[in-house]
Amino acid sequence: MKRYSAFAIAREAASYHAGWERAWTSPEPKDRYDVIVVGAGGHGLATAYYLGKNHGVRNVAVIEKGWLGGGNTGRNTTIIRSNYLQDPSAAIFEKARSLYDGLSQDLNYNVMFSPRGVLMLAQSEHEARGWKRTAAANVLQGIDTEYVDAKRVKEIVPIINIDGPRYPVLGGLWQKRGGTARHDAVAWGYARACSAMGMDILQQCEVTAIRQKAGKVTGVATTKGEIGCGKLAIVVAGHSGVLAEMAGFRLPIESVALQALVSEPIKPVIDTVVMANTVHGYMSQSDKGELVIGGGADGFNNYSQRGSFQHVEDTIRALIETFPIISRLKMLRQWGGIVDMTGDRSPIISPTPLGDCFINCGWGTGGFKAIPGSGWAMAELVAKGRPGPLSAEFGLDRFVEGRFVDESVAAGVAH
Repeated sequence: MKRYSAFAIAREAASYHAGWERAWTSPEPKDRYDVIVVGAGGHGLATAYYLGKNHGVRNVAVIEKGWLGGGNTGRNTTIIRSNYLQDPSAAIFEKARSLYDGLSQDLNYNVMFSPRGVLMLAQSEHEARGWKRTAAANVLQGIDTEYVDAKRVKEIVPIINIDGPRYPVLGGLWQKRGGTARHDAVAWGYARACSAMGMDILQQCEVTAIRQKAGKVTGVATTKGEIGCGKLAIVVAGHSGVLAEMAGFRLPIESVALQALVSEPIKPVIDTVVMANTVHGYMSQSDKGELVIGGGADGFNNYSQRGSFQHVEDTIRALIETFPIISRLKMLRQWGGIVDMTGDRSPIISPTPLGDCFINCGWGTGGFKAIPGSGWAMAELVAKGRPGPLSAEFGLDRFVEGRFVDESVAAGVAH
């Protein structure tokens, strides 16, 4: 596969760019693979990539019922941060953030990582105490964050109104090395790298049954036929419960829609990511000038990938007080993604009751930022058959043992 570079662009320009290859192949399924990864989103593709890169496992198929990156990977607000309170959460998210730093070079594909900083507002005394506690924990975890006062918040985000009558800004948790990346590019970069290693990416290939014998997985039935495998990795976000039922076990997760929208494009007004958890809204500006705005998850279980005007209105109403400048903007488009929520708002990276079957799910509303770290940890689990240090605390057994990694209480929000 050709390597992308400035020299390659110049070389192809001489032939009117007729020599570019497809970024990844679209082969027919083989009869059997060493590993099948179900789900060609960011987490599934990252799992396959690190299986090949870190563990030399390259006879791999990544199966996707729709199109590559068409689920939550392409339906989020691209926030990347690692300033979590609990040690296991901070470790895996910081691994992901550090991998994002060099991901474009690693994949030879520009994922447009922009370490523009993430600011999480404190708009109540309770929230201010919580962020100060998190900042102290991050120091012990070796993560560079700091608690800043309202004056510093105004310096970082000049368009903000810190004196709102309902939601005054008291300070914020500031992570300079947080930021955003291009969601589609992350999926495309991993897909291209997997294809270059000889892995098969099978789109429009829905899993309809999971085959097993003597308590171990033997393969899957798909809309493109039967495919055998030595190991199976289920990485399908909001549809994890559906695949788990096929495999014969249940998961402690709920699936709900998480909505977001973008405004019409405007000139640059904000160069960082701002999260207002009290009102449950967050905002950044894209390279095209659109304000990317997200809110909370729906309060009821559903598999919708559409937005609703009620949720958008609730989010915008709250954000306008903090950012009056956005009050007369027009909405360009809105969407929803299906997120998988555990009770403690932390992920599951674990073996399952079915032998040689592993699952990665439960990332809730914070999945995009975790993609590289999640894939790294899941690949280690699949290759070795046992969890490594990044995934050790995220097993299914923690729900039986009451050993929660409770980010719902610690962070108040899991974005």
